[in-house]
Amino acid sequence: MNPEFIYSAFPEIFLAVAGMLLLLFGVFQGERMPHVVSYIGFVILLIGAVLVMQLGNITLPAVNFLHIKAECYGCDTFNHMFVRDAFARFSKLIILSGAALSLALSWPYLEYENLEKPEYPVLVIFATVGMMLMVSATDMLSLYVGLELQSLALYVLAAYRRDDAKSSEAGLKYFVLGALSSGLILYGISLIYGFAGTTNFQALAKLAFTHTVYEPGCKTACLTNALMPVQAPYFGAIIGMVFICAALAFKISAAPFHMWTPDVYEGSPTPVTAFFAAAPKFAAFALLARVLMIPFGGLMHQWVQIIVFISVASMLIGAFGGLVQSNIKRLMAYSSIANVGYALAGLAVGGAEGIQAMLIYFAIYFLNVLGVFGVILCMRRNDEPAERIDDLTGLAKTHPMLALCMVIFMFSLAGVPPLAGFFGKYFVFLAAVKAGLLPLALIGVLTSVVAAAYYLRIIKLMYFDDPKAAIDPIERRSPRAVLTFAALVMVLFVLYPAPLIDSALVAAKSITGG
Repeated sequence: MNPEFIYSAFPEIFLAVAGMLLLLFGVFQGERMPHVVSYIGFVILLIGAVLVMQLGNITLPAVNFLHIKAECYGCDTFNHMFVRDAFARFSKLIILSGAALSLALSWPYLEYENLEKPEYPVLVIFATVGMMLMVSATDMLSLYVGLELQSLALYVLAAYRRDDAKSSEAGLKYFVLGALSSGLILYGISLIYGFAGTTNFQALAKLAFTHTVYEPGCKTACLTNALMPVQAPYFGAIIGMVFICAALAFKISAAPFHMWTPDVYEGSPTPVTAFFAAAPKFAAFALLARVLMIPFGGLMHQWVQIIVFISVASMLIGAFGGLVQSNIKRLMAYSSIANVGYALAGLAVGGAEGIQAMLIYFAIYFLNVLGVFGVILCMRRNDEPAERIDDLTGLAKTHPMLALCMVIFMFSLAGVPPLAGFFGKYFVFLAAVKAGLLPLALIGVLTSVVAAAYYLRIIKLMYFDDPKAAIDPIERRSPRAVLTFAALVMVLFVLYPAPLIDSALVAAKSITGG
């Protein structure tokens, strides 16, 4: 085999092999020292991130043991089914970061709940491998393989707490609706293949997806009724694209395919919910962007209508649905639906500027939401998880630093300057206005104001209400380290935003050609 094949997918190969070896280690030694398995899983994910940067030709001389040539950058391999470009590299770094941080957040929770088993980090690693395959897929078949590898691991993680009825229900709902979305995407792929005779992204991109029809040259009162040739899209191709978009909309929990999100967020163990809200959602978004911009770029006028509709629906349902929630995990589920709508506004713009805005938004959002779930994981009362919004009452008086971090994350999610969340929304709405989608941007701004009500409600409970029973102190350092890191990024992003902005632009141009 050509070594180029190995080099292109070396991070994925490393994670897959390391995951299998870790599984074997867990079988023989994991029950006696499960925390060691989790630490090794965390290190494996960090090494995977380093390998992604190395294969992206980023200068790290101390670990440049692969000596990858620069001309290999951007090549597609495995019979044009896998690509390594700037967009894939950017997405993989976010995915690996989200997986590693969510795994670090899980350590005290799994220990306190007696759920610290060796299979947990292994499932996280295999789900991450699936996500990395998804964002590098350049064929409908490799897309589906990566999507299912991710989904199978996530189904198990959702039901990880087997003795809890809510967790089992969450896993079952996620599995049933996930199977439905898999059927939708397979049917859409079959329609596209039947029309085009290929499943390769580049081959599909070369097709015009249009045919010549003849319509009257003058549709009003004219002296002549001559027929004029007009290019019209094939109806079959549009239907196939709609099915694929609907399936991927489920994966990103966009309305009206959001029905699983609140129940799965509430029922899953909190570290699993944090993982769902970060890495898998970003991976599905990156996949949706690649699918729409490359194989279906010629149908942009058709799919923009779909994206605008689900963007508006997500903003409205997420903003108003969160107002009546009493469980903070369900609240964050509706918040995620609203934030998906904002990010979809960038995707609706298309082009390099729109994709750049989408990437910036989600890169900020994933760290923000991990910080929120880090606070939730630190909330325990009488040795039980505290997950109701009312449990935050008076937190500023009992745990001032924890409350301060929560305030930063809430203001950032609300889009209050100068926090990082403000810049995410700024880039998305600015791109929408420049593209002539002013109504979409206005709806985004107005729903942001509505959503700010439930963020401000949390701040009010923490700082202006008398405390209830005290929150138990968390002794482990990993959640506090993640919280501190996330909060500092939200606050200090305004001082040095260039690395993220420039990297997102390079990534966007690699799939738009802009």
